[in-house]
Amino acid sequence: MSGFVRLFDVTSELQEADWNRLLRRIQSGKCTPFLGAGACYGALPLGADVAEELAQRYGYPFPDRDLVRVAQYVAVQSDPNAPKEDVVDILRAAGPPKYNQPPEFGNAGEPHGVLAGLPLPIVITTNYDDFMVRALKWKLKDARREICRWQDILQHVESIFEKEPGYKPTPANPLVFHLHGALDISESLVLTEDDYLTFLANIAAKPDLLPEVVQQAFAATSFLFIGYRLGDWNFRVLFQTLRARQQFSSIVVLKPPDESDPNRAAHQAYFEKFYGALDMKIFWGTARDFSSQLAARWANLEGTKR
Repeated sequence: MSGFVRLFDVTSELQEADWNRLLRRIQSGKCTPFLGAGACYGALPLGADVAEELAQRYGYPFPDRDLVRVAQYVAVQSDPNAPKEDVVDILRAAGPPKYNQPPEFGNAGEPHGVLAGLPLPIVITTNYDDFMVRALKWKLKDARREICRWQDILQHVESIFEKEPGYKPTPANPLVFHLHGALDISESLVLTEDDYLTFLANIAAKPDLLPEVVQQAFAATSFLFIGYRLGDWNFRVLFQTLRARQQFSSIVVLKPPDESDPNRAAHQAYFEKFYGALDMKIFWGTARDFSSQLAARWANLEGTKR
């Protein structure tokens, strides 16, 4: 079955009831998507590629190429904003022929394009790029952007809710909320180990760092996580941020362990049990696998309404 991987020779997939519940919640505005790096696959370098470039620039002495750890090393060797400025430069320089920038939103299964076609009032991203805003504008929606001001040095960043006090996100005027920063404000990036720890501590101590509409979305919608890997720091921190707020069953799209991993089946079984206990369903596959199926199911649902 295309788009799925095998677990103990049984296809691990969402059930029809899970898909139907997701579609109903999208229809009613009670679904909040979260975008991770996998949503940008092919358009931007992977974290490991960025980490490799940083490691070479700064003589990183350890064998791993974990971007968070490499960035922490650079911050210690230089200054806290140095790795952020470098990452901004690396991502902005990533273009043809190796990478496409931005993605072709009209391509089948392109995650940003698929989400932009849905009636979603809020989309949250832990990515630094502006692809989601571009995709929404491509769909002729009047999208706004907001950046989480997770540390004091970001208080100078104007909030859309200060600029437009009456603004309320709707499917026609959606909000893209950058939880971990944006490229055009390097100091806003949550990148190093210290950044992630500070982010968690500050969000826990000052819930009002999140706009009220985002807090409401956290409390009153189901979550749809697209483009994350099992070991991603941003997913682990995001999950801890949201865990106590989760009220509805949610779906997480996870890229499965490599087929070469001898413990692959055991890893998948563990996470099925772990997330199942939290009323979260797993779709094992890529962001495009999931987005392709979501787009097809949504088109079919819309077709039945005509």
